Amino acid sequence: MSQILSPASLMQAAAEVAQVAANTAMRWYRDGVAVETKGDGSPVTIADREAERAARAWLSERFPEDGLQGEEFANEREGARRQWILDPIDGTKSFVRGVPLWGTLVACCEGDTVLAGAACFPAVQELIAAAPGEGCWWNGVRAQVSAVASLDQATALITDERFPEQADRRERWRRLAQQAGVSRTWGDCYGYLLVATGRAEIMVDDIVNPWDAAAVYPLITEAGGRFTDWRGRDTAFGGDIIATNAALSNVAREILVDAELRS
Repeated sequence: MSQILSPASLMQAAAEVAQVAANTAMRWYRDGVAVETKGDGSPVTIADREAERAARAWLSERFPEDGLQGEEFANEREGARRQWILDPIDGTKSFVRGVPLWGTLVACCEGDTVLAGAACFPAVQELIAAAPGEGCWWNGVRAQVSAVASLDQATALITDERFPEQADRRERWRRLAQQAGVSRTWGDCYGYLLVATGRAEIMVDDIVNPWDAAAVYPLITEAGGRFTDWRGRDTAFGGDIIATNAALSNVAREILVDAELRS
């Protein structure tokens, strides 16, 4: 049975292992690392794999009965009640081009409940972590979403403006982006960092995996924002994401979510 830990302890562990993996990845950053293409068309490097190995080793030593799920390797101890979900480099396309807007994501979950999450951005020296009831902490300071309440003053972000793939969703995103004061593709996990710290108001992704979403869920919610899928459900496991500050939560979802599905 997994040892019982407080939310604060899990948040601290998530932050520490995120730093371990991120620091490992940094060994290959801007070093001309070779890039391979995975079956789904996404890039992968030795930095991704070694960072995940470092995270798995760190967690297995400290939480030997907990399960491990990651982007690059097979799941371990799938039957364990508590699971750690890892993305060693979220934003590999940025990483391999020397762009600093990538990070390492770590979440601790029980079923679909996220117990803690952390994201480390070593190239820009930012670390953010959160757990339910413990707040969201950015480089040791309490993080808070912005109070911007007007869409024409908001910054709206998406990972890739070629998406969403569904025509209807793509049109909804374009409508929102046209009404926003600023629309950018500061995507991947960096966009969620910006929302959680009040530097952007809306971040969306059309297709995500659990290792992309679980860690950032508590970052947004504990910073005072709202995190749902595109159907308006309060979950990190819906396969897509709409993250907003509180003030624009309804406005953004009135545009992005089908009327009959809003909650």
